[in-house]
Amino acid sequence: MNPHNEEQRRFCRANNLEYFAADEEKKIGISSGALVGLLPLHGLRHRPEGDATGWYIWANDYEEGPDFFNAMHVMHAVDANMPFVKYLGLPPGWRFLIGEGGYEDIWYDASLLGGDEGDLD
Repeated sequence: MNPHNEEQRRFCRANNLEYFAADEEKKIGISSGALVGLLPLHGLRHRPEGDATGWYIWANDYEEGPDFFNAMHVMHAVDANMPFVKYLGLPPGWRFLIGEGGYEDIWYDASLLGGDEGDLD
């Protein structure tokens, strides 16, 4: 078994959440700031669709625009040991935040699944 998948399973179990795999052959949307390791690092997961996992990950402030997110295969994030890999097993509707000094948080956001709570900030 892939050690990153096991890490994701453990993380979900520790938070009493169902593990929802992000296939390593599928893609995430990631901002250029997240690619270079800027903080804070935000992530949210919509329902998977087509070749996408539903994950969108960005650093600093969210921006509207067609060039904000780049496509990246999950396997490349895993190979680069990116700091958000352990969160990729969270189910759709979940978000994470990684900040300075080891700060981290996860929470459910119903708006990601068509509910009426939360936003991208």
